[in-house]
Amino acid sequence: MGSPTNAAASHLTSAAGMPGALYWLALGTFAIGTEGFMIAALLVPIATDLRVSVVQAGLLVSIFAFAYATSSPVLTVLTGRVDRRRLLISSMSLFAFLNIGAAIAHSFLALAAARVLLAFAAGLYTPNANALAGAVVSPEHRGRAIAIVNGGLTMAIALGVPLGAFVGDRLGWRMTFVGVGVLSAIASAGLSRGLRHGVGATLVSASLADRIRTVRNPCVARTLAVTTVWASGSYAVYTYLAPLLYDTTLLRGPQIGLALSTWGLAAGVGLFVSGTATDRLGTEIVRRSSLTGVVVALAALAVVANAVTPARALVPVLAAIALWGMCSWAFFPAQQTRLIDIVGVPAAPVALSLNASFMYLGFSLGAALGGFSLVHIEARHLGFIGAACELVALTLLLVNQALDTRSQSDGAIWASTARVEHGAAVRIPPCFGG
Repeated sequence: MGSPTNAAASHLTSAAGMPGALYWLALGTFAIGTEGFMIAALLVPIATDLRVSVVQAGLLVSIFAFAYATSSPVLTVLTGRVDRRRLLISSMSLFAFLNIGAAIAHSFLALAAARVLLAFAAGLYTPNANALAGAVVSPEHRGRAIAIVNGGLTMAIALGVPLGAFVGDRLGWRMTFVGVGVLSAIASAGLSRGLRHGVGATLVSASLADRIRTVRNPCVARTLAVTTVWASGSYAVYTYLAPLLYDTTLLRGPQIGLALSTWGLAAGVGLFVSGTATDRLGTEIVRRSSLTGVVVALAALAVVANAVTPARALVPVLAAIALWGMCSWAFFPAQQTRLIDIVGVPAAPVALSLNASFMYLGFSLGAALGGFSLVHIEARHLGFIGAACELVALTLLLVNQALDTRSQSDGAIWASTARVEHGAAVRIPPCFGG
């Protein structure tokens, strides 16, 4: 006979129809991810329609990412006592409504305001969807439940980019926001039917003090710094990938969207492969290899853009983009696994939520860096900017690994002495001194 906790979780799974509800939760993360990643394919038409520069249009990326990074932890704390079912349905409904608002915006400021509010809704929905998925199933199904919800983001990276590019080219950039709004409304309706009233009532949101305490862990802080720089490097290039392709290849119109889909599909492959590779090889090898691959890919992209004529650049440019997308997103699951190793499973939700916030902070900084660079240099040089950032991330990672190895070695010596003196076994934490 199972424990009361497991029995209650099993009851929730059955009563709330959680297998179906999990997929509705995942549809919500897919809608949020699609809205976030498709924007790179739309910068040129948005800039043309709203009569602003491509660099100014790129601020829409920085605005969204910064608003998400800064608001998500605070809003999650402030709404910690709100019914989770109501919070998820409300935030997804708001996301749907705001996408329609973005579609009808006729000025840059109106669209920017819509994107800020979209970030608030997304920052509320995503961490609460993950928390609910992990809390309402039995422990043996928790990993699968969270993987299903996060699978929405994976699908958004793999399919949201080409989908947004295709719709934007055929029907105009406004229809992409309408499409995401419809997806969000469907997800909200599905959650209304799939989530039982009172589900997740026992969930307790981590306080702001808990989050600050986690960040103050030296190992966590150093790991989050790597996340931020990694995200900055990729988004410095990804945000302005469309103008880069215009400058360096003969691709035009819908062909740009197809090229961007190379990045999205390769990113999906990287996310899929990384989980297995991390289990078999460990986080250290996967993270080192992934960042090394990103440095090589972005540097190669810049070299090809500067040394090869547009008539011959297509294949090597697409190859560099594919390697970049795959390696960049192969890093992410391994980085999350490392954070769980540092803080332990009970504190994992707080650490992973912080990792998401710092990732979006990196997206914001990267988009701003890319825009600043584009004002002073040609788009064909952006790969060098991204590669430099990723090289810094790789250097930080190697320094962190050296510090962790030294801490664990010092901890082993201390533990050995403690056993001799006190005859007691001592547990060495994954990051000694954290």
